[in-house]
Amino acid sequence: MKRKAFNQLKAWKDHKNRKPLILLGARQVGKTWLMKEFGKEYYESVAYINCDEEPLAKELFADDYNIERMLVSIQVISGVKPEPEKTLIIFDEIQEAPRGLHSLKYFQENASEYHVMAAGSLLGITLHQGNSFPVGKVDMLPIHPLDFEEFLEANGEEALVKLLHQRDWKVIDTFAPKFIEQLRYYYFVGGMPEVVSHFIENKDLTEVRRLQQNILEAYRNDISKHSSKTESVRIGQVLDCLPSQLSKENKKFIYGVIKQGARANDYELAIQWLIDAGIIHKVSRVKKIQSPIKFYEDLSAFKLFLLDCGLFACMVDAPAKQMLIGDNVFKEFKGSFTEQFVLQQLISQNITPYYWSSDTTPAEIDFVIQTEDNVIPIEVKAEENVRARSMKTYIEKHPEANLKGLRISMKRYVDQGWMENIPLYGLRAFRM
Repeated sequence: MKRKAFNQLKAWKDHKNRKPLILLGARQVGKTWLMKEFGKEYYESVAYINCDEEPLAKELFADDYNIERMLVSIQVISGVKPEPEKTLIIFDEIQEAPRGLHSLKYFQENASEYHVMAAGSLLGITLHQGNSFPVGKVDMLPIHPLDFEEFLEANGEEALVKLLHQRDWKVIDTFAPKFIEQLRYYYFVGGMPEVVSHFIENKDLTEVRRLQQNILEAYRNDISKHSSKTESVRIGQVLDCLPSQLSKENKKFIYGVIKQGARANDYELAIQWLIDAGIIHKVSRVKKIQSPIKFYEDLSAFKLFLLDCGLFACMVDAPAKQMLIGDNVFKEFKGSFTEQFVLQQLISQNITPYYWSSDTTPAEIDFVIQTEDNVIPIEVKAEENVRARSMKTYIEKHPEANLKGLRISMKRYVDQGWMENIPLYGLRAFRM
């Protein structure tokens, strides 16, 4: 299975000012596999230590940060003698080893010739709690589920990926039925590596759902294990209400959907826990579509999305028949799946999306992103019958912003001057 993150790992390895690298991401997005496979391909040896499963790892950093002592301990535990430039040292679940994160500072300062990677299922929560984090002494790389292009390659459709990269929309349109077929699969399966792997091997849709349920159950176990009883209940309530929140026409997060009388003060920490664990993504509202977009962020209004469309399909128990046959997935599920899909593809490119809504009318623009050169308003439509009334009105009323809109729908590519329309399956081919 190819992952685009390999290119980023290779760039890290070759960088002259390389620091220990921390991989961030939710449980089961493939961090451990990435580190091990990268080590096998680009190093002579790999010294792998799981700090949660290996009892001796608990004492690895407990006494001091003497590099020589730690290197000997790594050899004893892993059975591999670390060699400068030749060995990849991996600390998995590093948050489970006392002072493990802080030790990375000393590898950077005193032993930069050693290549070190670290990861952890709930590392984002540990970092948010401020546990001795080596600020400025590490590099960080977010890892996400497979994007649609990675899914296509894994499913043996490399030719379709090459077609997208050529950006010849007339030719791409010719193969629209094939792209749509694969898009349906992606909506159902999602991008969690283990789920994708089993789907490719046997096409067993029942097994796909079972694996997705196992992942969601693992998340719930983490919630109960790593938070207080009261907070665990609230985190679970936020997670459970996501389908209801996303099924609304206006997808702004409403605390009252969780339960009657729910208040922000009661659930802010629960939402942050899920964000730090990598399980959900928060998309904040902006009051104005203008660069720099961060200046206009409204922290009081936001949408929440799950990290993966396949897990979302599992949460709502979407039947395979409706998703994979005909065009029901694009009609009956409307904006829920399409916005989830688009959000996931933007996040996989490390783009921070926002959204805009009017203070005085029901008008809303689904996403707003900022690139190096432009601010782009984005409308997401589930079908071919499309209108982008809110976006057109906003652009016409704000000529000084010099905006050009982007509509993502099941309609094929067209450039209307004030806006470009690209098909959902061609999102990664579009130059942001």
